[in-house]
Amino acid sequence: MTEDLVPSLGRWRLWEQFALRGPGFPADGVLRLAPPGLAEAADTFDVDAPLDGVRWEDFARLFADAAVETAHTLQDIARMPSFREAVAWQNRPVLVSGIAPFLRWTPGVDKRSSMPRQREELVAHYWQRFCVKNDTIGFFGPVGWGRWDAATSGVALGTGSGLVAESTVYWASWGIDALARTLDADPGLREWVAPRRVPFVTVDGDRVRVPGRRPVTVPAETAAVLALCDGVRPARAIAAALPDHDVPAVLTDLVARRWVAWRLEVPAGTHPDRDLRTWLETVGAPGPRRRGLAALDRLEQGRAAVAAARDVDALVGALTDLERDFTELTDTAAVREKSASTAPCRALVYHDSRRSATARLGPEVLEALRPLRLLMDSAGWLTSRLAAALRTGMRPVYERLASEGTVDLAAFWFACLPVLHGTVRATAGELQEEFAAIWRRILAVPAGARRVDVRSADIEAAVREEFPGSGGWTAARYLSPDIMIAADGAEAVARGDFTLVLGELHLAANTLGASLFTHQHPDVGELVRLTDRDHPGPRLLPLLPKEHRARLSTRVRHTLIRPRDYQVALTDFTADPTRPRAVRSADAVVEEHGDDLVVRLPDGARFPVTDVFSHVLTTLSMDLFRLLPEDDHTPRVTLDRLVVARETWRLPAAEADFTDDKDEARRFVRARRWRARLGLPRYVFVVSPAESRPFYVDFDSPVYVTILAKALRRLSRQDQQGLVTFTEMLPTPEQTWLRDDEGRRYTSELRFVAFDTGTG
Repeated sequence: MTEDLVPSLGRWRLWEQFALRGPGFPADGVLRLAPPGLAEAADTFDVDAPLDGVRWEDFARLFADAAVETAHTLQDIARMPSFREAVAWQNRPVLVSGIAPFLRWTPGVDKRSSMPRQREELVAHYWQRFCVKNDTIGFFGPVGWGRWDAATSGVALGTGSGLVAESTVYWASWGIDALARTLDADPGLREWVAPRRVPFVTVDGDRVRVPGRRPVTVPAETAAVLALCDGVRPARAIAAALPDHDVPAVLTDLVARRWVAWRLEVPAGTHPDRDLRTWLETVGAPGPRRRGLAALDRLEQGRAAVAAARDVDALVGALTDLERDFTELTDTAAVREKSASTAPCRALVYHDSRRSATARLGPEVLEALRPLRLLMDSAGWLTSRLAAALRTGMRPVYERLASEGTVDLAAFWFACLPVLHGTVRATAGELQEEFAAIWRRILAVPAGARRVDVRSADIEAAVREEFPGSGGWTAARYLSPDIMIAADGAEAVARGDFTLVLGELHLAANTLGASLFTHQHPDVGELVRLTDRDHPGPRLLPLLPKEHRARLSTRVRHTLIRPRDYQVALTDFTADPTRPRAVRSADAVVEEHGDDLVVRLPDGARFPVTDVFSHVLTTLSMDLFRLLPEDDHTPRVTLDRLVVARETWRLPAAEADFTDDKDEARRFVRARRWRARLGLPRYVFVVSPAESRPFYVDFDSPVYVTILAKALRRLSRQDQQGLVTFTEMLPTPEQTWLRDDEGRRYTSELRFVAFDTGTG
């Protein structure tokens, strides 16, 4: 029996629910790649010891034997069905090009040529991600859930049965969009597609206005057709309503003017296939409807086969068949090339899973978390200052437009873009520097310190004085902190033998509202009820593109949107056009309300104009929280029992003197000397501008040292001044409390949601 604890940290109320994030492979998996005793033997060669002679030859033989043993271990890993299945989801061609030949190879001291070593590194690189990265994707990063519980001492863990309780395969939106484009080319379906006026085109009788251009007077026939382009009426219905007009010709002209979109569009959502099916079933022409449904059914059968696959060979076969069918139906490549303009979902389908394990946290953990309120209060200062910069920049824009008449939101939005991407963006950079400088002064970090321990009571007054204000825009009332528990098991937490570690503090966003979380919750209605408590009334939310680069895709799209909430389309209409509270920007008005600017919607509802810019503001603020300046070295900082900054080094890649050594044994010894000279810990995470993701390095593991050396070489070739960031791994693989029903231990982090009750 649990007793809900409604936790709060000062003015910040935490949701009773939190997400439990962790990989799908045990943490000690990476330790298998650190040969016992090898690091100690390497360290017997102190900085002045020559790397030659009899003693060196003995070590070289020991190293060579350990390398062969590690190769066998990596082959054992690569043979694991679960490992190969995870790789199949990540990058299926690697199974053929890298994993299969690696498994056919027989390791030996004299057989470790360049290509087998590259394949060792390939397996090791995937392995570190699957074992120690708290990513959320598929069965190798399943989402778990937990709640605060007043009756729990420390942390109580329910392991459940197996690793995953439930797993679902979803369509990437771009794949269904490609099918929609193909269906759109069917002349029999064309008249059933509903044209829609683009959101920023304003229509007033026979006058049409586009932001930044002079109004245009159009013929009565054009105005009549344009007035009916609401995204709901099919073209044939418009033609029936205007029998004396050449509707197809007018629509063609409106599309050419870019005032109207007349194409089959699938609303943004987690289940685009369902939305497309719903539309197809409205088509009154039997033949075209059957053709469209048959194409969708064929793809859906392929997705179902992928979901039903129970081993890696079946999965590979099902994915291959699905991609073949997709290409035949759409004449489109089934895998998108990685680029700066595409979101992360490159494959046709992806899967997310719910972890079997659940957790409950008690009052002792909440008490240890209390220093976090100081950081969250200071984060409120960041968002309030950023919003203030926007308000200051918007005021002259509004006054200029208002001098010419009523200000519609579309014109205001476009006119404010130079403010957003100029003044406000520059202010964000200045705020980040000021924020870190203030915190450094508050924390009084001594020069050269490696550990800084501060009592939160000693700095509370200074934080309150230095960081006044809060809020900024509605979404800024949310913060989403990632917290890790460093403890040797749940029992240690219950004894009070634990440390909390702050991972990231996500500003101005409830990240648990993302599709990848909500659709793995056993009762999404509970998350909606928590949202209702935070926002009893409606919110105004900007409609976002379906996807954009690395930070916007189907998986991260916010889904805790209630019927009472309004959505405003600024440049693109990605919602269901039949949704009652979806509004075009051209149909909303910006006006003064007291000292503030507000948006007035067609039904009279008013909202702060900053809410229209919330996505841009959140994007600008999400990386601003940096507690200390980016110096060459910053210490671990602990407030009471909460580590708020892990020890970090920023080092020139070109100055790492071990990276070019061709001999593996010499490179390993020299890397350990380099690490000792700098004071780096055994386990680190590395961020390099030349690598797509952070990666784990264990300096006791030759294969991970080699991966590091290659990364440093790549960066130094690209940029002789390039800096690489090393951050201590905390908790370490040994400090894990999350277990499965077989006792295997996993790294993890807790994703909380905090709501600012002090603003409104």
